[in-house]
Amino acid sequence: MAKLKNIIKQLPVKDFEAIYESLSSSNADKSAYLLKAMRERQLSDTRVMEELVINTNAYYTLRSRLNQKIEEYLLQQMESPRTDLLKKVAHINEIVFTKKKTISVATLKKLEKELIDYDLSNELTIVYKTLKKLHVHTPEYTTYSQQYNKHVAFMLAIDKAEDLLVQYFNRFGVFSFTGDQLDKLQLNLINQEMDNICKLYNSHRLYVCQSCLKIFHRLFVEEDSIDTDEEPIEDIINKIEDIFRSYSLDSIYHHLKVVFEFLKLEYYSHYKVYRKAETYFDEVSDSVSLLLSNYSTYTYPAQILSTKLERSLRLGIQKELEEEASAVFETYEVDLADVTKHVNYVVYRSLACYYNENYNNVAQWLNNLLNEISLKKYPFALLEIKTLLALQYACMKDEDLFNQLVNSIQRQIRILGKENCEYVYTFLKALKIGMSPAKRDKDKKIKSLFDKLSTSKRERIFSPLSFIRLDDNLVNKVCLEVTNV
Repeated sequence: MAKLKNIIKQLPVKDFEAIYESLSSSNADKSAYLLKAMRERQLSDTRVMEELVINTNAYYTLRSRLNQKIEEYLLQQMESPRTDLLKKVAHINEIVFTKKKTISVATLKKLEKELIDYDLSNELTIVYKTLKKLHVHTPEYTTYSQQYNKHVAFMLAIDKAEDLLVQYFNRFGVFSFTGDQLDKLQLNLINQEMDNICKLYNSHRLYVCQSCLKIFHRLFVEEDSIDTDEEPIEDIINKIEDIFRSYSLDSIYHHLKVVFEFLKLEYYSHYKVYRKAETYFDEVSDSVSLLLSNYSTYTYPAQILSTKLERSLRLGIQKELEEEASAVFETYEVDLADVTKHVNYVVYRSLACYYNENYNNVAQWLNNLLNEISLKKYPFALLEIKTLLALQYACMKDEDLFNQLVNSIQRQIRILGKENCEYVYTFLKALKIGMSPAKRDKDKKIKSLFDKLSTSKRERIFSPLSFIRLDDNLVNKVCLEVTNV
């Protein structure tokens, strides 16, 4: 909310009036009212909802759509030099066939300089290919041939770097579910390969790709073994901000800003500098649906869901998540092919319901997930999800479904080995004590097991059970009958 207010207040009067007029003329009266209220009046969210006669869900939706409208307007106002350059490149043949050679060469040389400034290697190959043809009878033919070959190689390096990003974040999703050392080794190898490619060229585009991977890798894969010679993460972030300022009209960089806002949020959250993390939370949280839908090639956006859960528990606002999620993900299109992202999304929606004690909704989310996709490749993730479902049955006091599911979970634990899933094993043991009327002093026994879990570390990055508060309230929820002797 604070981020949107700041954007609206900083809009030039001309732009503000144009956006307001556009909203009014398109019958978006509530959006127009919200725009004006945020700029000219100091109203709380509750007061705005009262005046608009809308609930919290509708308010989140309205705010999100207003933010989108403002971004669309600002993008339309951008005179993108990149777009202009691409148009010029598209007209190269027209210049060559209709202008004198001296004019053609001068035009191409000017275009070459502009393309170099923007690191547009694909287009530079077209310019150099044309220049070498125009100089076929001069010594400069060799120079332009070399430049052409160099930029073809550079173009391939950019493509390779982008491919490595896709491979890395796809593999990270697998690693977060398995915790397997072979998956971690592959992540390290991709990281090294990215470093090797970026050493070949002094390119801000390669540096941006490298930074997307490097920051994430050091936060979530190798955080305990950082090379002292590594560039500090804050220095990387500052350099990226300088690049984005230098190329403020570059459309790709414009869209990648949210990725680095996300990485800054994760960086400060990782090191528990929560005051600074809050600076970036609003913008990233408002963009969570967009991040999940469109940015998987540049980062691992599912991580923001875990960060939101951790933050809500830390601030004690977890009961707000369910209504917020309904609004934020109203138009979100699920992608069943991206298994790890979809599982994280469903778990987030499930836990948001759990915090409001809507156990039937949680069970529906999780059962649908288990029916929609196969998690046989990820047995530990499947184990956690089933145990989370068993918790819902315990809270619902459904003994039949609980016992049936527990039998399935125990078989899986025996196959995987108790020592490899100690957290799930202990958590399930506590649930079984709670659901067994034959146990005596079971509240004390459950608390003892919960104390043991509280000092345990996550066995894998993906761990839905770690977001369950192990308190007296949970003890009461899972106990069929408490008997103290």
